[in-house]
Amino acid sequence: MRKLFCLLMTVLLLASLLPPVSLAQEQSEADVELWNVVKPLDTTVTYLNTGAHPDDERSDLLAYLSRGLGVKTASLIANRGEGGQNAIGNELGNALGIIRSNEMIEAAKVNGVKAYHLSEITSDDIYDFGFSKSPDETLEKWGADVTYERLIKFIRTYQPDIVMPSFENVDSQHGHHRLMAILSEKAFKDAADPNVFPEQLKNGLSTWQIKKFYLPANASTATTSIEIGDFDPIYGMSYPQLGEASRYLHKSQGMGNDIDVAPRQSHLKLVESAVETDSNELFAGVPYDFHAWADIIPAANVSEQLDTLQNQLEGIIKLYPNREAILPESQKALGAVQKLIASTKSAKLEAGVKNDLLHKLQLKEEQLQQVSFVSSSLAVDTEIGSYVLTQGEKTQVTVKITNEGKEKIQHIEAALLTPDHWKHEGATNVKHLKPGESKTVTFNVTVPSDAEYYQPYGDAVIKAQLTFKENGVKTTSVIDLDNTVSVLPELGVTPDPVNITVNTADVQDEIPVNVRVKNYANGSKNAKVSLNLPPGWSSQPAAADVSFSKRNEEKEVSFTLVPPSTVEDGNFTIGAIAASDGKTYDTTVQEIKYDHINDSYFMYPSNINGVAFELLKPDNLKVGYIDSGFDTVADSLQNAGFDITKITPEELASGNLSQYDTIVAGIRSTLGRPDILQNNQKLLDYVNNGGHLVMQYVTSGDPWNGGAFKPPYSLTIGSPSIRVRVTDENAKVTHTQPEHELFNKPNKINDSDWDNWVQERALYFPTAWDANYETFVSMADPGEEAFNSGILMAKYGEGTFLYTNLVFYRQINAQVPGGYRIFANLISYGSNN
Repeated sequence: MRKLFCLLMTVLLLASLLPPVSLAQEQSEADVELWNVVKPLDTTVTYLNTGAHPDDERSDLLAYLSRGLGVKTASLIANRGEGGQNAIGNELGNALGIIRSNEMIEAAKVNGVKAYHLSEITSDDIYDFGFSKSPDETLEKWGADVTYERLIKFIRTYQPDIVMPSFENVDSQHGHHRLMAILSEKAFKDAADPNVFPEQLKNGLSTWQIKKFYLPANASTATTSIEIGDFDPIYGMSYPQLGEASRYLHKSQGMGNDIDVAPRQSHLKLVESAVETDSNELFAGVPYDFHAWADIIPAANVSEQLDTLQNQLEGIIKLYPNREAILPESQKALGAVQKLIASTKSAKLEAGVKNDLLHKLQLKEEQLQQVSFVSSSLAVDTEIGSYVLTQGEKTQVTVKITNEGKEKIQHIEAALLTPDHWKHEGATNVKHLKPGESKTVTFNVTVPSDAEYYQPYGDAVIKAQLTFKENGVKTTSVIDLDNTVSVLPELGVTPDPVNITVNTADVQDEIPVNVRVKNYANGSKNAKVSLNLPPGWSSQPAAADVSFSKRNEEKEVSFTLVPPSTVEDGNFTIGAIAASDGKTYDTTVQEIKYDHINDSYFMYPSNINGVAFELLKPDNLKVGYIDSGFDTVADSLQNAGFDITKITPEELASGNLSQYDTIVAGIRSTLGRPDILQNNQKLLDYVNNGGHLVMQYVTSGDPWNGGAFKPPYSLTIGSPSIRVRVTDENAKVTHTQPEHELFNKPNKINDSDWDNWVQERALYFPTAWDANYETFVSMADPGEEAFNSGILMAKYGEGTFLYTNLVFYRQINAQVPGGYRIFANLISYGSNN
């Protein structure tokens, strides 16, 4: 219900922009649920939009095709967006990929698009490794064989008539986008070639010839332009507004805009075609419905049945919104489709034509099942004892079926769908339901003792299935539960911090570590918590007992680590474990819970990642950190021994900032901490009075220079973003003022400090700045002109303002020593210690 509420709020937000009278009139009459399943009966066309990351889909065009025309549409996305930024939390990497994948699922529900991915698991080969300017680099990292094989397999499975990538292969585009455009075009011929991945054909797939391949274009280069800005009275908004409603659900990427109803054209360029036609229209040459199919099928009996079927389908659409009238007609059409599938299989048709037609008929069979279920007005409400389960647990699932319509529904059966080795039992025969009548079916479910733990991108382990029979035809519908059913370890073990930095120049006497243990088992449980330490280390206590009385209870154990007096440079690992009932639990269960998506979990070893290196810092440096919520730099610096205080909105507004030698603003702070905008002048006064302010990067779209936030002197963030970043994490960095204090105090910075950086060097470089700023570093991607604005600093009054767009937050999170050392120098500047 919470996701439905979130979706409704999104739709209403956009709907508020529309003329109120017509909106109220149309929405009061519209049966949106019914129209969503009835409209697709109008056409047999399938359309595929390909992209690289969640939110790459052409939402406005897809909304027009799916909701406006009824075309079966899908978005095939390469990766999970793991390398992106997070506008709603501090999850990065795989955890962010899980969020973005689920956001795409919810977004797709709005504009009627099915979402798919080439990436199959967390840390898949097809991983979002960050911004790339090169399709060649992208393919090298993803792997040519695995990426292309999965793409061809998907096309042969989904069988799209028309394919269009979201972006062109041009040097102004992300390398991931460019690669998907290249591979999608290549697949036009290869998916139809039996010599390309022939093992797929041996495993039951058939070759597939895409009918048309388009690229996005502008008005001057387009071969086809489509007006998609129409207002749809069923949805109470235009198709671009529907597209924006879906984009609002990509919350982690800050997507979505409020737009008015206005004309809008989508421009496409035809690049490849397997059909002959004199028309430039999008669907020209592609059979649009079964009337068109009847014209090209030589078998007279099949051709006549196709014409009859299309007449039936159009008749059903005309009956909208009368559910009671639609149900019997839908069932008749469903029976007709099933007979037509049988006759087509036995008909003497060319193999490719037969395969194509059977695909269209099977698609229509699926769609008619949906029409029958919705028009039956059977409401299904599923409940489970717990959405979190553990191995060997028993639980109950209840399925309540209510007839909310005006007609009696016959021969109803309910079932559960679970993995093959799961056990569930219960009566399934509901028989019939009169109008207004409800019946509940209860299933007893046993989770196997060796059940696989939750996989973020796997199939749901429990679904409900409902069947009924009307007019001698059976209809089946599969219903998802309201939230994710997850099999988790009985105990989740989460250390804090997850990163430890040991300063070999001054090894800490003690390092505090907390271990949080959460009980996911249904009932009481006792455990002994301890740390698996490197040689020479000890902890106080050595172990601690915890006990739980119920599921979801948490306990925290505090340890004090005592490292040896000398620690060698390098990496080390400390494992946090909980022992219970003869089993050892050593998995962190990261809970990912937001109102707009289903609950998810990311599980990984419950290890503390340690690194030892020399990190010099002033003895009495006091730092205030304006935490934007988008990075964990403050926590990492605290762990490394810095005196860091997180500045709250209240303190920023009314506190004494002069107590801090340095104030640091987290990444994108003007977006994540709106109070920084209201206290702009206070921060400038802090600098003017002798403070040192370090601002980490903002984007060109964030509130900034001359707008909501004003730095001491003008500073313009470059755009477009592809042009103002260094994506090669090994790019050569030159110190333009090597003798400056920034590179010498308290740490002597040399070339090795730029080694082993992850993902990228910098992004959102400033492209214009006041002459008061000094520059300190120069870097460039191969073959490009160097940027020298990665670190800018200016004196202002008695203090200094430093701006950096280097991605220190990624380096510090990844325990890169150089990232710590350079950042330590930046925040220590001007200290007298």
